[in-house]
Amino acid sequence: MRAFDETIRGLNQALVAGETTAVELVEAAFDRIAQLDGELNAFITLDKEGALAQAKASDEKGYSTDRPLQGIPLGIKDNIVTKDLKTTAASHILDNFIPIYDATVMEKLNAAGAITVGKLNMDEFAMGGSSETSYFGPVKNAWDHTRVPGGSSGGSAAAVASGEIIGALGSDTGGSIRQPAAFNGIVGMKPTYGRVSRNGLIAFASSLDQIGPMTRTVEDNAIMLEAIAGRDERDATSGDVDVPNYLEHLRDGIEGLKIAVPRQFFQDGTNEEMTAQIKKDIEILESLGATAEEVDLEHMHYGIPVYYIVASSEASSNLQRFDGIRYGYRAENVKDLEDLYVRSRSEGFGDEVKRRIMLGTFSLSSGYYDAYFNKAGRVRQLIAQEFAEIFENYDVIAGPVSPTTAFKLGERTDDPVAMYMSDLLTAPVNLAGLPSISVPGGFDSNGLPIGLQLIGNHFEEDTLYRAAYAFEQATDFHTKHPE
Repeated sequence: MRAFDETIRGLNQALVAGETTAVELVEAAFDRIAQLDGELNAFITLDKEGALAQAKASDEKGYSTDRPLQGIPLGIKDNIVTKDLKTTAASHILDNFIPIYDATVMEKLNAAGAITVGKLNMDEFAMGGSSETSYFGPVKNAWDHTRVPGGSSGGSAAAVASGEIIGALGSDTGGSIRQPAAFNGIVGMKPTYGRVSRNGLIAFASSLDQIGPMTRTVEDNAIMLEAIAGRDERDATSGDVDVPNYLEHLRDGIEGLKIAVPRQFFQDGTNEEMTAQIKKDIEILESLGATAEEVDLEHMHYGIPVYYIVASSEASSNLQRFDGIRYGYRAENVKDLEDLYVRSRSEGFGDEVKRRIMLGTFSLSSGYYDAYFNKAGRVRQLIAQEFAEIFENYDVIAGPVSPTTAFKLGERTDDPVAMYMSDLLTAPVNLAGLPSISVPGGFDSNGLPIGLQLIGNHFEEDTLYRAAYAFEQATDFHTKHPE
């Protein structure tokens, strides 16, 4: 069995049948990582000893179909804290940080019997759209090593797409699960804000961040989300909403589903190949019994400026805790306390993080708060209201994930605005707190993956999974993998 060609459901069945063991799966994963990761650079930290210990304990317990994650090797984005396993957020300022507790999602995965292989590379503090800002070097796209994997969860996407691991956790602040999922041809779910606890997620923008699963198939994605979702008393923003059995209605089909297609998704730089393929994808959904109609999201073009003001402002506040005193990198040979603060942060943070801290501090400063942050908050409400009005008449919104497929490494590193525009079609979803999934939707003329984005109403991930699964089963895009 080539474990990296399988799915979570398939491996669970093999474990139950005694056709393989968790130890074999973990060893296969590390063999694959040894083969590929020198080039991909998807992992920052590996834990073979710990993973094998977990695998042996799992094999001793035995397996059942009602615990599909038990014995499955997974990777974790390196901004999710893991007890006794180094967690860096891909930053120099945390490159020696070993947490003393697990994030809530890790507690849930451990309880489900999943095995942590290691921590995945990303943009520093999740600030970036290409996974090039990491202190540990850029990640490469699984399909074309001259191109970016998307960001900030690029390591998670590349590792899953290349078969280094079966599934991974990422985090999405403005598209950071969906865009890399689209660029690498896998499934990525950004859940409703509050569906998954943020306790133990190193904060970038607290009102936008959300942890979600990245997998090769829709069914695997639903399995992972069900395991990590739910109310958490340690996160006051987590929703007190029941977690449904996402698999129960997965195969019910989409007859009668009403789909809204915003005209603005095909403007503002969305290229012709992307537009043509996504419109074909929507026709496939219609052939399965759904109806699709064009609508307007008139405030969508404000999404990027609003997002970067809100996110940067929250980041400037959240990153104040990294001061060289309590943990993380500390500058040496300092003159006084102020010099310690300034030099530790100047030397510990990368350029993109500094840029966003400065932008956020400016937006929150006296004399500019009303002109920028306060106004951005008001426009954010307009965007959320516009989405709400669409969901009064439609079940799902469909469109592309990104205006283009994966771009070349280094192509946008010197042009922050061009980089920021990568989030044009995803950031408004975070501003409104909605769930959204990227599912493999085809390929461009260069053989690069295209992602179809489906957006749902609050806490209606089950509807998104049902639509995504119907589309997946009607196409073969998800069956194609990089060489």
